[in-house]
Amino acid sequence: MNLSECKSIEEVRENINRIDREMVELISQRSRYVEQAAKFKKTTQDVKAPSRVEEVISKVRGIAVEHDLDPDIVEKIYRMMISCFIDYEMKIHKR
Repeated sequence: MNLSECKSIEEVRENINRIDREMVELISQRSRYVEQAAKFKKTTQDVKAPSRVEEVISKVRGIAVEHDLDPDIVEKIYRMMISCFIDYEMKIHKR
């Protein structure tokens, strides 16, 4: 990944804002797949899927290392995101 060297705090913030927009768009896409996944799950245990959670965490920690990012940061973010999506999926599942 080629990061440009910013010449001002404003330029740094512009780049962070751009990345935030892209991240929210990707989270939105992920949410739509979570909605689809809920349709295939029969029980609340299927929704919670602890072994799948650990599989995802292991995968993203590896991706973090590949990108020279502290895997603990990525794990914390993903655990929170997955928890939020499980809550969301439980609402869908109850319908």
